Amino acid sequence: MSLAAPNPASRAIRLKNERMAVEMPRSTRLKSACASIALLFVLAPAAPRAAAAKVKPGTSHWIATWAASPSPAGPADTMRRRGLEFNQQTLREIVHITLGGGRFRVRLSNAFGTKAVEIGAAHLAIRGAGSKIVPGSDRALAFGGRPGIAIPPGALVLSDPVDLQAPDSADLAVSVYLPGGPTIPSTLHYSAMQTSYLAAGDAAGAAEMPETPNLSTWPFLTGVDVMAPLGCATVVALGDSITDGARSTNDANRRWPNVLASRLLALRTKTRLAVVNAGIGGGRILHDGAGSAGPQYGPSALARYERDVLAQPGVKYVIVLEGVNDIGHPGPSPGASAPMSEDVTAEDMIAGYRQLLERAHERGIKVFGCTIMPFPTQAPKEAKRQAVNQWIRASRAFDAVIDFDKLVGDPAQPGRFLPAYDSGDHLHPNDAGHKAMGEAIDLSPFSR
Repeated sequence: MSLAAPNPASRAIRLKNERMAVEMPRSTRLKSACASIALLFVLAPAAPRAAAAKVKPGTSHWIATWAASPSPAGPADTMRRRGLEFNQQTLREIVHITLGGGRFRVRLSNAFGTKAVEIGAAHLAIRGAGSKIVPGSDRALAFGGRPGIAIPPGALVLSDPVDLQAPDSADLAVSVYLPGGPTIPSTLHYSAMQTSYLAAGDAAGAAEMPETPNLSTWPFLTGVDVMAPLGCATVVALGDSITDGARSTNDANRRWPNVLASRLLALRTKTRLAVVNAGIGGGRILHDGAGSAGPQYGPSALARYERDVLAQPGVKYVIVLEGVNDIGHPGPSPGASAPMSEDVTAEDMIAGYRQLLERAHERGIKVFGCTIMPFPTQAPKEAKRQAVNQWIRASRAFDAVIDFDKLVGDPAQPGRFLPAYDSGDHLHPNDAGHKAMGEAIDLSPFSR
């Protein structure tokens, strides 16, 4: 085969272009090269997405509409006795959201794990009665387009978004299949005050599950987010067992944050607010759970603040009801929940509150402080409670103050609960007390 002789005119043009390229200023050559690279990116096909958002860019954002704060697992024998060891089973975890919407995602956490947790399948649906789901509402969840995922130790994973029309104040069912076993959940919320369900094998998409055995905890599940208009935001209630809802009625959503959420939803304003609960039983500001209390107390408020509060999508307000256990738990007796080495002064607690304030304010988040409610104690600890409450009321450090102490305290017996609001242990409110607390909060600071 013979090749055609080169065209003299073409050769002259090529030599001219090469000479111009050599003589061209370096900055001009770089711009030309960048333009060529940019063109390659423009022409390259876009990577496929697991789910395309059905919202206009810049008009919506993710906000937390339900959350639970995790704690580490207890000793293996204790977990087994509580039925918290799973072997190739599906957990159907029931949650009560605040704001509804048309697009959701789920958060699963292995925050306290030392090895990966295998998720074989996960589904989201609107809950019907008991373990049943509303027909037609089941949605299979994916993680980066895959039906399952291994959650690394210490990690949090987000599901891909799914389209699901759910109303405000709906119950959702998050079903998670754990293919391995036996599995003791490394990360869970102990006191759910909500019944969830268990089934053998992969039943994540099942229309209903056996009513027994069931759960009163939320293993691995820490959040549900909703795509909401930009005017919507999230309120996080940070607290201990009082905020968590201890001694309120199970499966009734009568915790004071639930009452507040219902009032905010009833406003029907353009700026709509979700309320999520970041309470952990026995929680303290300055120390983790200790002694006979066990690991369900979880980390201190200062230690978990970033994960449980500041990192919540859409958070704009924080309500802090912490401190009763910082005062009450340390003691010299064998039955005390914490050693006397963890005893704190009022000044120590105020320094802790200031840390919570500063860390929120640097992100533009407003913080509302709640006075510490009465509890059975001795004079020195009562004096400490009064000193902290006086600082909360008078310091003007918080963006607003919620005086729960004044609300539930008995004027006839200073330092004691009003009998009408007392659950019986003189520490936790009953349903009427939670209702009074949620209804007493002034809503005007949320709109300023």
